[in-house]
Amino acid sequence: MKLLIMGPPGAGKGTQAKILAQKFNLVHLSTGDILRKEIDKASKTGLKAQTYMNAGNLVPDKVLLAMMNSTLTELKDHGVILDGFPRTIPQAMGLSKIFQSLNQTIDGIINIEVDKDVLINRLVERAKNSGRADDTEEVIINRQNVYSELTAPLIEFYQSDIITIDGDGSIEKVTERILKRIH
Repeated sequence: MKLLIMGPPGAGKGTQAKILAQKFNLVHLSTGDILRKEIDKASKTGLKAQTYMNAGNLVPDKVLLAMMNSTLTELKDHGVILDGFPRTIPQAMGLSKIFQSLNQTIDGIINIEVDKDVLINRLVERAKNSGRADDTEEVIINRQNVYSELTAPLIEFYQSDIITIDGDGSIEKVTERILKRIH
């Protein structure tokens, strides 16, 4: 099974992706986690990505596509859930090419929707506990704006295949909504 989960920062993508990965025995591929590991290793890709991430901007498509091509090729015999990728139309087109080259398709695309004010409040609360450099209030607002400009068009791109989920409520309630729709 190949799943893609999307939604704005703070919608609960990572939390739901972890739950679905465990439930369906999928490899959880979080672009943010992969990039943060590269930053921790001080790799060339990681250092380049860090400057974009710390400003709340997206890492360039070329860098992410190369990273995802390598990762998905390594995991071609495993089920995966992509969390945080693709984020732009060019990334989605690149992902389609990657899956075509592997003779695979995306089995489900989940979009979690949450009101923008709720999202900002969630992220401000997370920032208090996480210590992540990309969770300052200024960066949070910028990330919401970047999402609206660059990532929201993916909803139209995937229009016929997308499963829209109301992301407001408890983690368990959102999981229940997702499971009802993907079974």
